[in-house]
Amino acid sequence: MYQNYTIGQTALTLNLDFAIPHNHLANTISWFVDSIPEDVLLGNTAKTGRPAYHPAMMLKILLFAYSRRVFSGRKIELMLEENVPMMALAEHQQISYHTINNFRSSKHANELVKKSFLYFTNLLEAEGLINEGAIFIDSTKIEADANRYTFVWRKAVEKFHDKLKGQAVELYDELIAKEVVKAMAKEKVQTSQGLAELAQETEAEIEKLTEEIEQEPKAIPGGSPRKARRRGLKKLLHKLRKDYVPRMKKYEEAKEIFAGRNSYSKTDHDATFMHMKEDHMKNGQLKPGYNIQAATTDQYVVDFALYPNPTDFRTFEPFLKQMTTLDKFDKIVADAGYGSEYNYSMLEEEYSDKKYYIPYTMYEKEKTRKHRNDPTKLANWFYDEKDDYYLDQNGVRFNFKYYSHRKDRSTGQVRYNPNWQYLKEKAKAVLQSPEGRHIYSMRKYDVEPIFGHLKNVFGMRRTHLRGKKKVETDIGIAFMMMNLSKYWNRRWSKDQFSLFKNKNRQKKTVKQLKLRVGLIVFQYLRVSFFPDTFNYAYWKYLLLLSVIINAQVLQNKCGSFFNGAVSNINYIAT
Repeated sequence: MYQNYTIGQTALTLNLDFAIPHNHLANTISWFVDSIPEDVLLGNTAKTGRPAYHPAMMLKILLFAYSRRVFSGRKIELMLEENVPMMALAEHQQISYHTINNFRSSKHANELVKKSFLYFTNLLEAEGLINEGAIFIDSTKIEADANRYTFVWRKAVEKFHDKLKGQAVELYDELIAKEVVKAMAKEKVQTSQGLAELAQETEAEIEKLTEEIEQEPKAIPGGSPRKARRRGLKKLLHKLRKDYVPRMKKYEEAKEIFAGRNSYSKTDHDATFMHMKEDHMKNGQLKPGYNIQAATTDQYVVDFALYPNPTDFRTFEPFLKQMTTLDKFDKIVADAGYGSEYNYSMLEEEYSDKKYYIPYTMYEKEKTRKHRNDPTKLANWFYDEKDDYYLDQNGVRFNFKYYSHRKDRSTGQVRYNPNWQYLKEKAKAVLQSPEGRHIYSMRKYDVEPIFGHLKNVFGMRRTHLRGKKKVETDIGIAFMMMNLSKYWNRRWSKDQFSLFKNKNRQKKTVKQLKLRVGLIVFQYLRVSFFPDTFNYAYWKYLLLLSVIINAQVLQNKCGSFFNGAVSNINYIAT
């Protein structure tokens, strides 16, 4: 037996308009995006071609998709067909995943996402959510969407590039000896352009020899010397065209891509190989990734940036300079990874109006009893300020020798940097003050949880786009989604608590009114049945008046349930 299967019947299509609750996250996202000025949302709109989808709508659907841990363009397209909040945000429009990915990868989306943090910070400032005027800075590394084994190392490139330069000079000398090419600067020979010119001149000489060979007799005793010369030049030309010129171009392009870095990935040139905390093989494997710098207040991300440097102290200055919301804060808080002489001096000179709470590398270790009692440490030696010398634990005297500037480490001498010591003592005094201990203690639970939420809660352990600007947009959408989710959770929870509190207060008031009406009715009946012990008329009037007032209040609180009781009481009173 089978179920009935009839095709071709007339079907009635119902178009139902679904609405989402007013306290839904999608409404919060929509409200915030609509608060961004129209000129910022639109940017430089194209005047020709088919009208594009509104950037506000595209940003809304991306934020909501990221909040549901959906990052694929195809899956976002599917959400637009199946997810009711996504339908509401997109106004029931079907958007192709090509359009979604093109917008997410565009320069306008990058600028829009970066500017949205400014307007969100203004929102936090208006609602008093900036945490004691302090901004907390920290970093994390995230793996790039690149092949882990397509690495290019700078040392290897420099090694083979130098070797190729030597081979190019040798080939040039051979062509000069054969009088094939004209004299050329050896610096130019060591470039791809110079090698290309050598190849052109060699090819011209080969063509000239070919014309001369065609005019020779067919048989020459001992062979034609021109043919022998042409065979040698053809070998050199093949080596230039197929080997030297392509490799020289490859090394030159690689040096441009490095831009001061030690490595990059062939599948994402902006990604740098660095150590990650997720080391599954336990062998210190380097993976292509980015260093994310984030600034937070009250666990909201107010700004961020991406850098190829794995160390934090080199990214501190450029991160502060690109921050558009820094003027809203008067305190800068970071961990010991940012504490260096250069960064301290930079803060003293360029941001003198702000306090900074940044320990140096040895700050925690210097507080230990072992370090304070270690006689080998310079800080524990005796110092004679008058004659400017140190005495170690063995009584050896160390006198001042000369001032010097150094970049590398050396041994055999005791070095003392007065400027660095002054900056360290100042940082130590600020951190050990009551205000400093309070402000710095907030760093761990303000900035560090956002990275845990990004990777573990929202599942973004790897980027979904390639290229620094595109990855920056990807991370920015994730951070803004986290901000709006946290803002929505706190606001919704606050509203729910107020509603619950009002309901409890209303129930308590109703109970009190019921008890009050019951007591008044009891006193009224007592006066009625025992009139000799009371002033009957006076008490009866007061009790009836109280019953009427409290019953009307109870009616207003409880609705129509007490309508009959109030009518009966009014009848008795009359």
